[in-house]
Amino acid sequence: MKRKIIFSSFFAFLLLVTSCKDDVLPKPPSQLRLDYPLASYATYSNGCPFTFDVNEDVTIKEDKNCGFSIQYPKMKATIYLTYKPVNNDITKLLRDAQKLTFEHVVKADDITELPFLNRDKKVYGMFYKVNGNAATNAQFYVTDSINHFVTGSVYFYAKPNFDSIMPATSYVKDDMQHLMESLQWK
Repeated sequence: MKRKIIFSSFFAFLLLVTSCKDDVLPKPPSQLRLDYPLASYATYSNGCPFTFDVNEDVTIKEDKNCGFSIQYPKMKATIYLTYKPVNNDITKLLRDAQKLTFEHVVKADDITELPFLNRDKKVYGMFYKVNGNAATNAQFYVTDSINHFVTGSVYFYAKPNFDSIMPATSYVKDDMQHLMESLQWK
């Protein structure tokens, strides 16, 4: 009887050892890959005193007084455009636009200013790249200094974790910069 138990235990052990032939290998580290289509732009024009190029994959909602919500549903992001006529208060409009940007300095790692100047179309402004866990990652303003003033900012409907949403922020920032640089007064 002892001999049967030893033999069956040895057989079970042998079966267990020889049945596991697949070596277990650790998986290599990987990261989520987010690919977005190449942007294709079309000029957007309505009754407002300006036109601009916009990505054809967005949804545009017109607000009152020539304001716009440009929505990126797949990225959960929206660019908000606001128009204000200049009524001899260009200094106040510029101060308000800059103040809005620099309120994010508490959470931002860095704010880069990129001046914009198009003398032919009389469009002058500033594009701000906000790096870090701030609520917005890009803002801009453009003006002709006499009649028109437009501001733009982008917001994501996600926790502002810069590393996680970086591919989407880069894509939308590029679109936003293209929008600003293509803006023309009527």
